Formats: sequence, structure tokens, C-alpha cells
Amino acid sequence: MYWACWQYASQDGNHAKLAASLACIKHTDVPYETPQAAAVAWLAYPQLAPLPDQPTLDWLFDEGSLTRRLTGLSHDHFSVTPLFEGWQPLRDDECAALGLRPGAQGWVREVYLRGHGQPWVFARSVASRTALERGGLDLETLGSRSLGELLFCDQAFVRHPIEVCSYPQDWLPVEVTSSGLWGRRSRFERAGLDLLVAEVFLPALWHAATEENR
Repeated sequence: MYWACWQYASQDGNHAKLAASLACIKHTDVPYETPQAAAVAWLAYPQLAPLPDQPTLDWLFDEGSLTRRLTGLSHDHFSVTPLFEGWQPLRDDECAALGLRPGAQGWVREVYLRGHGQPWVFARSVASRTALERGGLDLETLGSRSLGELLFCDQAFVRHPIEVCSYPQDWLPVEVTSSGLWGRRSRFERAGLDLLVAEVFLPALWHAATEENR
């Protein structure tokens, strides 16, 4: 079993560096564009030790709409910037979460969720080709609309438990590459259609959230 050796520094509020001595997680130096990288420990709430502070937990394990929360925090200055959309082999951790064979093809959508024009969250959503073909969900036409809002508006989707990790910097876009960023993921299911949605909280979000609470 791989285990993430969490280190949490809360005194100075620097959430960008809050997680992560990754000595126990083995990963290779793979470019961002390459889907295979690391054996990552995605952990459910009971597995986290020590726990981060309450404001961080509140963001990580909030089961409501992240889009709506970011819209509120940004005072309606929220936007979505698509970075990549297309078919490619899914990462091993994604295949395992979706019950697919390693290297299975899937639809990948990567976006920034922005507040006041700044990237606050990097989001990556994936689904298998077979699931999309039989599930009747057209992800190719989303554009700058939020996938999360679509999922929350469709009450037929069931959200499975949230898991979190210290997100490998090799999996991030170059302009926001940083070690020790918190990421979370959860699986959304509707009548045989499985979507895996991962969200990485970027330093600008923690700064905005801290300023809002002052």
C-alpha cells in the first residue's frame, strides 16, 4: 500500500505548501502531456492523519457544488477556461477508479476554474468511451460551461465518497506546477455512466478564501 506522508503547516496560512513529503509515493518524471505518472495514494476522510485544519477540510470534503461556491467567493466573477478536451489513454489511477483495464481510452476534459480571472482550481474530468456512448452525455459541447454545474443540476447522478491526495506536480499544467497541492476526486454515476472528476486547489484560491474570512 502506498502512503502519503502528510506534513501540514497551518500557522502561516500557506496552503500551497500544506501537504507533502512524498517520499513514500513513488512517481516518475513524466511530462504533463503524458497521462501515466504516479502511484498516488487517494485517501478517504478516515484515512487522513494528521487532519488538516478545519477551513481546508471544509473545502476538500464539501459535497455541494464547487462551481456555486467559487461563484460566491468571486462575487460572480467566475469563469471556466478549457485547456484540453479529447480522447487519450487514461491514467492508471483513473482506470482503477472506473473499473477499466489499464491504458483504456477515455474522454478527458481539463479546465481552469477561475475567480477574477485567476486560476483557482485545476479540474480534470474523465470517462470511458463505452460509458459515454451508452450514457447519452455529450461532453464535447460543454465549452466554457461548468461540468460540475451540469452534474449537480441532474439529480439522477449519484456522487460517491470524496478522496484526497497531494497531487503530483507532473500532472499539473506548467504554469501552475507546484508540489504539495491538495487535490480531491469523486465519481459521479448515473445509470451505467461513470464520470471521475478531480479538482486541484491552487494557491490563488487559498489566498482568496483567507482574505474573504478576514
